[in-house]
Amino acid sequence: MLTADDKLAEIRRLYFSTTRETIQRDLEKALDLLKSMASEEERERATVYMEGMAQMRSDWARGRKQPRARRRN
Repeated sequence: MLTADDKLAEIRRLYFSTTRETIQRDLEKALDLLKSMASEEERERATVYMEGMAQMRSDWARGRKQPRARRRN
């Protein structure tokens, strides 16, 4: 069984090692770890990494879309 510090360390490791190709899987694993934390205090410590991963996923997803052609009048 992982301690709260072990879970936080794993979330941190996922944050720093995630890539465009692994972000969805890494975010899901981090979320599972976050849900398994016993207290709100423990979860708060992981917030910065979770928000960072969510932002990376959003940025990378936005980068995959084709840019819209501007309409000229």
